[in-house]
Amino acid sequence: MSTTLGTLRPGAPTGRTRATTSPRVRAAWGALAAVMLAATLVGTITHGGATVALALLGVLGPDLALLAGAGQPHGAGQLPPRAVGPYNLVHRPWLPLAAIAGGALLDQPAAAALSTLGCAWLLHVAVDRVVGYGLRAADGYQR
Repeated sequence: MSTTLGTLRPGAPTGRTRATTSPRVRAAWGALAAVMLAATLVGTITHGGATVALALLGVLGPDLALLAGAGQPHGAGQLPPRAVGPYNLVHRPWLPLAAIAGGALLDQPAAAALSTLGCAWLLHVAVDRVVGYGLRAADGYQR
């Protein structure tokens, strides 16, 4: 079965998919993404240096988890099962929130670096949710 926004596994339970995620939920993630974008920009502009590299790592880094499944067989719209654990781990908001909180406990410049990393990482997670990418089931398909 195919949707306009993604591929569902045959016999998949109906529920929250890229095509059915509530507009309110997407709007909430979008608001969070806007705040995290602003915070990331403020951190990188104010502190420069390593915060720029950490902001890039936060925005791009979570998708490096996809490399865990490199070379593994998978279908359209499916992550290789070996990549599901690492992908789900870095696409939950708790680790970037912990980085932001950890930054609040440190002195400068480590505080700015860790907070900027956390904001950029949470930006990545929020944008993924806005466009309909969520966590994956054990078989690699969207939950």
